[in-house]
Amino acid sequence: MPSHRGWIMPESPIRKLVPLARQAEAKGLKIYHLNIGQPDIKTPQEGLDALKNIDRSILEYTQSEGLLSLRTKLADYYRGFNIDVAPEEIIITTGGSEAVLFAFMACLDQGDEIIVPEPAYANYTAFAISGGAIIRPLLCSIENDFALPPFEEFERMITKRTRAILLCNPNNPTGHIYTPEEMEHIRQLVKKYDLYLFSDEVYREFCYTDTPHISAMQLKGIEDNVILIDSVSKRYSECGIRIGALITKNKQVRKDVMKFCQARLCPPLIGQIVAEASMDASDAYMKSVYDEYLERRNYMIAAINEIPGCYSPMPKGAFYTVARLPIDDADKFCAWLLESFEYEGKTLMIAPASGFYSSNSMGRNEVRMAYVMNIDDLKISMELLRRALEVYPGRTM
Repeated sequence: MPSHRGWIMPESPIRKLVPLARQAEAKGLKIYHLNIGQPDIKTPQEGLDALKNIDRSILEYTQSEGLLSLRTKLADYYRGFNIDVAPEEIIITTGGSEAVLFAFMACLDQGDEIIVPEPAYANYTAFAISGGAIIRPLLCSIENDFALPPFEEFERMITKRTRAILLCNPNNPTGHIYTPEEMEHIRQLVKKYDLYLFSDEVYREFCYTDTPHISAMQLKGIEDNVILIDSVSKRYSECGIRIGALITKNKQVRKDVMKFCQARLCPPLIGQIVAEASMDASDAYMKSVYDEYLERRNYMIAAINEIPGCYSPMPKGAFYTVARLPIDDADKFCAWLLESFEYEGKTLMIAPASGFYSSNSMGRNEVRMAYVMNIDDLKISMELLRRALEVYPGRTM
């Protein structure tokens, strides 16, 4: 018999439709992928050159906490964002995913609760289940651009089992950036109830407003409560090298995280080499990537809102949006796109937003889309979405 943990582990809303996509491709359809945050931006040449020119006769284990040279370079990088950390406060992980999992494992016990604004990155629930913790969703609404609810409502969520608050800032899947007021309210709650604050900041570079991005590491008076999650996957278009980081000033948390790091031996050597080299990418490279995402965001959100019955708020960061569509059921619609719809030999793959909520009743007419394709492909994608909604049998208006 399967384990209870395996039974309740949720499927990925991003990847669960892959079998249908393969069937569509087998029929000869070209699929435009807005379902997953896999950028088409070129990896920095510095990283590619480092990969091609690895001059080692042995691909050995590294330290469990990661290469010192990489951690030193990361500390310099964070100082550029007014985040003051030392190399010994940084632990390299196998992707940001492992950083989240190890943070949960080191800080939470069976039955402990984590408050998470929703919609939220679906794998947080999977990591919580892996560690025996419980996600307590704090519902945010598309009607007010997925901002946090009032402070009092947030505080009412806290129980005797609450041990942590988890933020993704800028947010995946909504693109929301938490305001200075929202961050101050969170700081107050963390301090008042002595909670951990897990802060996933992997989209730090992609903030499109004049409102400053405030890192959890910048909040005063809760330095030992903060565990920062980071990754090179998105900013350098290096999802496949699986290099992330867990950063905290809490010595006991670092000590306990290291036990899990030692059990898995070490993060990928080759990935660390590529990541370290990629950090030499020029300012011109980083600006070109930023400008490209900004143009894509502006185009796609305008195109969505021009389709009758559709609505998307303007994302303030990252490269996703959650959009409301005139459909009966997003899961059915996303499957229908792959099974039954095509236009000129093409179709579209998007993620149902229901998988980004804890309750199956939420997000039934919402989808998450990632603007990770060039403008020409986005134009085709938005045309496919418009035509699909015109003929979808479950259209609601």
